[in-house]
Amino acid sequence: VEGKQGGSLPVEGKQGGFLSHWLPPLAWMGLIFLFSSRSDIPQVPGPWLDTLIKKTGHALGYGVLAWLYLRTLRGRFRHATAARAVSSGLAVLYALSDEYHQTFVPGRHGTLWDVGVDGIGACGAMLLDWRLQRRRALPQEPPDAR
Repeated sequence: VEGKQGGSLPVEGKQGGFLSHWLPPLAWMGLIFLFSSRSDIPQVPGPWLDTLIKKTGHALGYGVLAWLYLRTLRGRFRHATAARAVSSGLAVLYALSDEYHQTFVPGRHGTLWDVGVDGIGACGAMLLDWRLQRRRALPQEPPDAR
């Protein structure tokens, strides 16, 4: 529903159960938590390759989380942009909490650098979704009749 100030508010009365919408992102969050709780993270030979693989994993993991949030929130806001912003924001908030959690795991440490990489992944997923939605909205050209 459009607010008096022109903001996007959640739309009421959406169908579907709580679990069918929220179970996938909650399960993914649990998986992230499980991996973050491990003290013994395997190393890949070569520090650059190890860093590249781990940071790519961070970005992809939080991109998936943001997309799962979006799947849950899609249609609950009047504007898709609002749902994307909330989805990426929730993913970054979870990234912050996960990095804080890692400060309690022996051999691990939380960093804002990782939160930034996670945020890039979340925003990248939302950008990809925006692009795909835009492509679907374009009129389809009829095939050439030759």
